Amino acid sequence: MRTGTGGDPGSDAGAKPDSAVVRDALGVGVAVGLSGFAFGVTSAGGGLTLLQTCALSLLVFTGASQFALVGALAAGGNPLTAAAGAFFLGVRNTFYGLRLSQLLALPRAVRPFAAQWVIDETTAVTLAQPTRRAARIGFTVTGLTLYVLWNLTTLLGALGAQAIGDTDAWGLDAAGPAVFLALLAPMLKTTIERAVAALAVLLGLGLLPILPAGVPVLAAALAAPIALYVAGRRQGGTHNDAQGEDR
Repeated sequence: MRTGTGGDPGSDAGAKPDSAVVRDALGVGVAVGLSGFAFGVTSAGGGLTLLQTCALSLLVFTGASQFALVGALAAGGNPLTAAAGAFFLGVRNTFYGLRLSQLLALPRAVRPFAAQWVIDETTAVTLAQPTRRAARIGFTVTGLTLYVLWNLTTLLGALGAQAIGDTDAWGLDAAGPAVFLALLAPMLKTTIERAVAALAVLLGLGLLPILPAGVPVLAAALAAPIALYVAGRRQGGTHNDAQGEDR
């Protein structure tokens, strides 16, 4: 008997063929995994060695944090500040894990290994599935495909950057940010999400000339609470106005 990821546990209502889940998961894994090439180029071009670049993908395996770290280091930032910025970007994966642990209900022995694959893409594929079986298949296929391809393309990108020399001369230093924006844009579906993204960009760019490298990334994290506070005030004001009109 299957357990649904949503709705009535144990119901097969809305069950999805395994082949369809695998196809969707492979699509996401391949599409995003290939962007590891951009990280390899960016990291090697920023001064990290081949071993350091590959170790980041093998051990950290969260694209946004990796790009933030190498970007800050390449700009001459303090390693501790750069690591702090990468850490705060990666904290979101902890909250993903809390949700996925309930949906997947994996054996205890497997959980430490599965935790390495808890990222944006695996979470999105898993939450889109109607049953626990489909969720497990989606998580596993997406995680495995993405992990293998991301690390392989990271290696190829780093080797390519070493072969061509100065990546700035080819404009490849912009590859990382461009890929990150391309991945982020489709996720901004609501007004509040777009507002947070826009405010984060303004804070990051505005503070870039006056703060040490890596610190503007940390400051940009303030965009979320600021935008949520303003949105809450507006909703509260609208609610009060509506109550006033009803009186």
